[in-house]
Amino acid sequence: MPAALGRGTLSGERVERRLAAILAGDVAGYSRLMGVDEEGTLAALKGHRRAVVDPKIAEHRGRIVKTTGDGILVEFASVVDAVRCAVDIQRQIAQRNTQVPPERRIEFRIGLNVGDIIIDDKDIYGDGVNIAARLQALAEPGGICVSRSVRDEVRDKLDFSFEDMGDQQVKNIARPVPTHRVRLETPADATMTATLTTARSPRPPPQKPSIAVLPFANMSGGAEQEYFSEGITEDIITNLSRNHAFFVISRSTSFTYKGPGVDVGKMGRELGVRYVLEGSVRRAGNRVRITAQLVEAASGHHLWADRYDRELADVFAVQDEIARSITGAIAPGIIAAEIRQAQRKDPDQLDAWDRTVRAHWHVRRFTRQDLAEARRLLTEAIALDPANSMAYADLALARHFEAVFGWGDGPLESHKQLGEAARNAVATDDNDAMAHTTLAIFELFSGRHEEARRRLLRALDLNPNSEFARGYLGASYGFAGDYEAAMLHLEEAIRQSPRGWMVVVWHMCKGWAAFLAERYEEAVAFTEEAREANPEFPDIYAVLASAHGHLGNAGAAREALDQLLPRMPGLTASDARLVRPFARAADRGRFLEGLRKAGLPDA
Repeated sequence: MPAALGRGTLSGERVERRLAAILAGDVAGYSRLMGVDEEGTLAALKGHRRAVVDPKIAEHRGRIVKTTGDGILVEFASVVDAVRCAVDIQRQIAQRNTQVPPERRIEFRIGLNVGDIIIDDKDIYGDGVNIAARLQALAEPGGICVSRSVRDEVRDKLDFSFEDMGDQQVKNIARPVPTHRVRLETPADATMTATLTTARSPRPPPQKPSIAVLPFANMSGGAEQEYFSEGITEDIITNLSRNHAFFVISRSTSFTYKGPGVDVGKMGRELGVRYVLEGSVRRAGNRVRITAQLVEAASGHHLWADRYDRELADVFAVQDEIARSITGAIAPGIIAAEIRQAQRKDPDQLDAWDRTVRAHWHVRRFTRQDLAEARRLLTEAIALDPANSMAYADLALARHFEAVFGWGDGPLESHKQLGEAARNAVATDDNDAMAHTTLAIFELFSGRHEEARRRLLRALDLNPNSEFARGYLGASYGFAGDYEAAMLHLEEAIRQSPRGWMVVVWHMCKGWAAFLAERYEEAVAFTEEAREANPEFPDIYAVLASAHGHLGNAGAAREALDQLLPRMPGLTASDARLVRPFARAADRGRFLEGLRKAGLPDA
């Protein structure tokens, strides 16, 4: 709709007028949310604004006139753009809210009107604006209300349907306003509608890895066994959905493919997914055997398979344990497959996701050159997709390891950059467990142990299967001197992903926990396990040198020091590169004392 420019008269002054589409939005129940959790609500609102609202307004050529707390006023030259923008915002916010408890959700109400407005110093006024604000108040949380003029302008141009709400008498508007509600499908409903059509058409896969979980086949028959098979499937879908690195097809859609003889390739094309998990359940007496396999949909290639045999003393405990084990096992396999795919592409073909997973591979190698390359790729990925919380989280991890090892911009600046990247990750997606884990790492290495632990527990509330949150919770206890609590969480992290790329860190943290408990022989054993996982990790040799120094093993201590110094050249006992988040000052002294016994100079 082209803008109609004009000049009018108001109290004898000439004013600028034009025809525009106006979007007014606010957060439903904002005062209540702020009363319950002021900081959390503000962070979540900023995250929605940064990841969805502002980018969508820019994409649809809107102009943000002003923001007032939880409110926003936007002007569009095109009413079609305004409606598309509003629908995109509400659908994406609904998607981001799927794992948030209803009482904590940030839900917007949006009103849309088209009419004559007055422009005064970039602000806008007039009945056109007032009606949009009144329509916003009529909208349900997560909904959109529009005037009839908006409905009439777009109904033959867009596929959205409208529900007539009749004439509404609104405050300070003399005439009733004919009002319509935009009918929005939830993401799950939209998927269901698409998959239940008679002719299922192929759908393009989303950028991040996408997976469908087929209902596990009941090989034993019987209604009770059917419940168990369906329960396993539902739990896996729920667990995978908590990992924000994946796009997971809803349970209602996956279950439309229930039955024998499913063509995995055809299913992948119809749902637009790259990976399919299928499995079976067979029961004999009080024992159950569950098999599962992860398949690349396009090629039919099996990426992972395993079998689980269990006693059924407690059906629900077994169901939960198997679902968690399968989820923990397939997540690394999916990321590994995504890395291989990205590495096969030419550099000029890389999109934001390709750069993110390539960087993921470099971070896991723990060398100076790899961490620098990871930073470069992640900076480019964020420039292409500012709402990429995984890229921010991986950037935070890269900065963290550079800070710990004294690479990049040095310990202090790299640690500062870790905090900035982690805060951006949380602001981009406040419901991402990995984002909160990276911010907890910043808090832990800033000496704020209790804050870090609270944030890690929140991350585990968001995703109980987060290996990262579990492992760093163990690390926080280890550096605080609580050996038993550290072992409990670190061993669980290793159990969740025994061949994952972070297993070197979890073994290393077990070594730290044993060292700080003065169990030096255990510290050596745990740290040797870390070396087997990845011999490039510098802390391995720092702990080995100090532990052997305390044990009086002069040769082994010197050998470890000889491995440490090439990785951290010029190191001395007073070096900032040896700062670790010890909760007790005596622990740092004991660590440095062991290094001196190994032969590390004071200065």
